[in-house]
Amino acid sequence: MSGEDDGTVVRRERFSGGPARSFLSSMSDDERIFAADLAVDRAHVVMLAEQGVVGGDDTGTILGALDDVEAAGFDALPDGEDVHEAIETAVVERVGRVGGKMHTARSRNDEVATCIRYRLREDLLSALDSVRSLREALADVAAAEAETVMPGYTHLQPAQPTTVAHWALSYEGTLARDADRLLDAYDRANESPLGAAAFGGTTFDVDRERTAELLGFDDVVTNSMDAAASRDFLLEAVAALSSVAVTCSGLAEDLVVFANRGFVDLADDYSSTSSIMPQKKNPDTLELVRATAGDALGAYQGLATTLKGLPRAYNRDLQRATPHAWHAADAVTDAAAVAAGAVATADWPAEALESAAGEGFATATGVADALAAAGLPFRTAHEIVSLASERSDTTDGGADLGAVDAAARDVTGESLADLADPEVVAAALDPVESAAQRDSLGGPAPDAVGDALVAVLDGIDADENAVAARRETLSEAADKLETEVVSYV
Repeated sequence: MSGEDDGTVVRRERFSGGPARSFLSSMSDDERIFAADLAVDRAHVVMLAEQGVVGGDDTGTILGALDDVEAAGFDALPDGEDVHEAIETAVVERVGRVGGKMHTARSRNDEVATCIRYRLREDLLSALDSVRSLREALADVAAAEAETVMPGYTHLQPAQPTTVAHWALSYEGTLARDADRLLDAYDRANESPLGAAAFGGTTFDVDRERTAELLGFDDVVTNSMDAAASRDFLLEAVAALSSVAVTCSGLAEDLVVFANRGFVDLADDYSSTSSIMPQKKNPDTLELVRATAGDALGAYQGLATTLKGLPRAYNRDLQRATPHAWHAADAVTDAAAVAAGAVATADWPAEALESAAGEGFATATGVADALAAAGLPFRTAHEIVSLASERSDTTDGGADLGAVDAAARDVTGESLADLADPEVVAAALDPVESAAQRDSLGGPAPDAVGDALVAVLDGIDADENAVAARRETLSEAADKLETEVVSYV
């Protein structure tokens, strides 16, 4: 067979062709981990040299060939079942039989598991960047719109007046937890499987901690079977990404509904028009953000179904599992970034929002609270306000002071003035006052929002620092690996 004597083939002829070769190949998905595989190859070869498994001259030859492969790029790789085989073949083609020493004391099983974790780390950090941008945009809206009163809904029915700031911070709070989940997923993915070989370890004196160090991993996955076979880190990462997507979907839905009601004006950059109806301004980008939840949850379902019931240790099914994670990472990162842009450039029409804030007698709860604060049992106050609501036209605001007085007389036999200060009740009927009075921790009152914003901004800064620290660790490891490579080449 051509090239066999000089070691320029990785697989025997028996397994190098046939109609199933293209079906077995993962090359169409593997460009994503091309750089990861080169880094893993370099770290492994450096470790083999340090352990005396491969001589210094051979090490330099192999590392030099890897530099050439990198310079030529992914598209120049020879055909192969996957990027790992293709890179090894390219190295052997360049330097002959000595290139085969690169694969000493490892398998494609631990190699691919390491490459996936290596690349996934950057994808999770990119997702965290997008989530942080969205949180910052929401915090900016909260700071600017702390006194902008708007309708608040439950069951899509008018409920209580709130503020744009209060609404914005409600989503920031969820995204903060989403960021925590992404950081947790990163930390559990940041363990090295390299050195586990096929699943049963190796007879060579490898230093797994050293390759982990050179690749920026915090630790190793200790059990070799677990290291080669487990993909729970992918499940956790896609679950965290799915949570972000669900949060963004809810945010997008709110903005679509608000735009329909004239409660928000989305920038043209985040809208589109109709091909036939020239008057239309459609929130298309946000509708696609909303749909991303389906992409992410579908990826999770596909991944979980692929992994379910697999026997230990490595099975080729795992090749079909990983693209689900890449798809989720790309879709969610892009969706969060677009949502951030839409929020940051939106305009909130204060007059229209305030006008709608009291519709459906949304101030009713505040009136009941005012009566209860004056000494009435809350259930009695609730009955009075409920009766006033029934007798009023709630399509245009709701009950007035006279309606509350009449209801009080019917329920208690006493006038409103005998039960509470009418001026206090009148204030509670006003949507602006109603929102301002709810100054409990986390409430919509401007002072409460101001207090919340301090903690929000601190949390965003802390997460930005956490991401920066992880990136710095990866950068330092890359520099260390490059220094070691240069010392041999």
